[in-house]
Amino acid sequence: MISWAPSLHRSTTLRRAVGVAASVCLVVGLANGPATGITGAGTASASPATDPGHPLAPPPVEEVLNPWTERAIRDGRPATIDENLRGIWGPPGQFFDEPSPLPDVPVGTLLKSEPFQVIFNGFVPAHVRAWRMMYVTEDVRGDRVVSTGIILLPEDGRDDAGRPVIALQETNDSAAPRCHPSSQWSGGAIGDASGIFAVGPLMQMLGAGAAVVISDIGNDAAPGVHGVFAGRYAGMALLNGLRAAYQVPGPQVNPRNEVGVFGVAGGGVGAAFALEYQPWYAPELTISATVLEALAVDQRNFVDFADGHLGSGFVLGLLVGLEAQYPELNLDEHLNPAGKALADVFRATCQTPTYFSTPFLPHSVLYEDGIRPADRAEFQEVYRVNSLGRNNPAHDPALRPPGRILVSSCARDDSFMVVTPAADARWLADTYRSQGADVHYQGLDCGNDVLLSDPYKWGTELFGMHTVSWLLDEIR
Repeated sequence: MISWAPSLHRSTTLRRAVGVAASVCLVVGLANGPATGITGAGTASASPATDPGHPLAPPPVEEVLNPWTERAIRDGRPATIDENLRGIWGPPGQFFDEPSPLPDVPVGTLLKSEPFQVIFNGFVPAHVRAWRMMYVTEDVRGDRVVSTGIILLPEDGRDDAGRPVIALQETNDSAAPRCHPSSQWSGGAIGDASGIFAVGPLMQMLGAGAAVVISDIGNDAAPGVHGVFAGRYAGMALLNGLRAAYQVPGPQVNPRNEVGVFGVAGGGVGAAFALEYQPWYAPELTISATVLEALAVDQRNFVDFADGHLGSGFVLGLLVGLEAQYPELNLDEHLNPAGKALADVFRATCQTPTYFSTPFLPHSVLYEDGIRPADRAEFQEVYRVNSLGRNNPAHDPALRPPGRILVSSCARDDSFMVVTPAADARWLADTYRSQGADVHYQGLDCGNDVLLSDPYKWGTELFGMHTVSWLLDEIR
């Protein structure tokens, strides 16, 4: 990458070639494990249904490899051996030590922050400033807990106080410690798919001058299993992360500026829960626009649909993550010895490569009684409370999701990347619309023929990159 980076600014043709090549490489890399949570795709309409008011197209290569991105790559450098070793195997550092006892302060209170050097997959980009933060949020029982997160800003000469703000929720499905954004962007969790998925959208967002806030959904370095799949927990971590970001002194994130929310796949679930909770939980946050891309709307439907398919590993990942917040699932009580051993691996490792290691596995073989997890009576309530579109059953206008909402997903169940029914995403858009929300749906053609004929389109839509310019236009 570095060898050709200095000449990127000289040739539009070269920029386009590099963009296509990068897209192809990412697609090939993902083909071994599309279950990174790319969900929310399509049952059955005859053709991809695009809202005529929002005919979104793949971003021009120049929007991704924009002047800021070119400078960040051109003036960046490879990480040193010491930086790589510290990121991968070094201790997390005292920053991640939680205060004990936790102070009796409101959720969203910043506990501490510090600047840090961005190192991503062995590369140190230039012209980006970063802060890590620790703040107070709450778990699904309403108990105060700690989360960490990061703030990223470009060095582009703009006034920080005037930047639009984006809360980006990654496709972060890992249950183990030190797998989350704080690690990914400081030299750890190398190769994790959720960080790779975020690179393209971040290039667009930072290139447009946005301040980007990313929650770890819990303390990245805390021992034990992380409950990133729990929707209420993830949604409140996003909202409280925004509250805390306004208190970090260095980046000057401005609470008076418009806020956009961007969530893909597992991150889309947390983003959507944040959207549903904002009217009553964080009404002071001005969320003007939200992108929800390829998300699992109904958890039981996801488990039922993905079980035994290419994304089968994410079924166990989901259950392990939910159990961290809902111990009543008590997985080990139901799993057989092989299932227990596999669950222990999932609890202790990042999603890449672990979640990709069991494609097509039928999960009934992991349970003592042979009952599939989608059909287990004791799991149904946890599925229900972690499904979207059910938090405003009376359609109270005061509780409708705020701002303009774009739901984007594969329109049909015709791609190997699809691990949740397409109908679910359309149902969510219809449900929000029935509550009075300003919501639009864009169905995507994710067919395998598109992968072969137009890999740039297929890859950029996979990462939600076709929605970023719309989101930026809404909040600038």
